Amino acid sequence: MAQFKIVTSFWRTNLPPGYSPIGISRGTPRGRSGYRRYTKLQPGVWFSSTGLKEFTQLYNEQILGPLDPEVVVKDLIDIADGGTPALLCWEPPEPGPQWCHRSLVSVWLWEKLGLEVPEFGHEHEGFGWSHPKLHPDVRRRPATIAHARAGISHQRATPAASVQEPASLADQS
Repeated sequence: MAQFKIVTSFWRTNLPPGYSPIGISRGTPRGRSGYRRYTKLQPGVWFSSTGLKEFTQLYNEQILGPLDPEVVVKDLIDIADGGTPALLCWEPPEPGPQWCHRSLVSVWLWEKLGLEVPEFGHEHEGFGWSHPKLHPDVRRRPATIAHARAGISHQRATPAASVQEPASLADQS
């Protein structure tokens, strides 16, 4: 698969020309137009009633598990119609306790395809396991993005792997 760019972002981010907003949240903003939806990546009905551990497990098993990442990327590129796909959800981009499932998509695409999916405007903060919208308890901070690309801090898993939480989260829910 050829290299291309995909980013994640927040519904209220003003994307520059050339970016194609694609909603992956369960809901969309009232009064906003000019976006497409990709419902295959939206969380399940359980999205607001679970803790981090259960949400991550359900999202991996029920949402990402059945999907082929190469097909998802092809779909997103097709939907973007020549633009850069920008996967949108509700949580603002500032790092902190308001983590977002779009970071799980970034980890999944990094682990499955080696595809770097950063947060728009926060590219310097990383992608995959260092994506700024990962929960702080699971986020890994590489020394540099070059280290991440070299696999020093980001050990890509085999194709059969899924996004997993460290054991330290086993007691959180």
